[in-house]
Amino acid sequence: MLYHIYCLDKPDHLDTRLENRAAHLAHLAELGDRLFAAGPLQSEDGTMIGSVLIIDFESLDDAQKFCARDPYVQAQLFEQVSISAWKKILP
Repeated sequence: MLYHIYCLDKPDHLDTRLENRAAHLAHLAELGDRLFAAGPLQSEDGTMIGSVLIIDFESLDDAQKFCARDPYVQAQLFEQVSISAWKKILP
C-alpha cells in the first residue's frame, strides 16, 4: 500500500536540513522501487521547508518505523510529520 508522508520543518532549521540531506537521500535510496515519489516542500522564494514522500509499505507500522530511522527525524528537523494511506487515481 502506498503511504503519503508529509513533513514540515521547524522554523529556522534550514541548516539542520542541509547538514543531514546526504544521509536523508541515502536513507531514501535504500527503498529502491518502493519509492513512488519524493521531494522538498518549498517556500515562495524556493527555500526548502519540508518534505513529501509517497512510499510503498506493507503497513502503517512499517512506514512509521522507516520514518523514525530517517536522519531528518533523528536530527529533530521536523515540526510536524503525518502519515496517511494514499491511493493513486490519476493520471
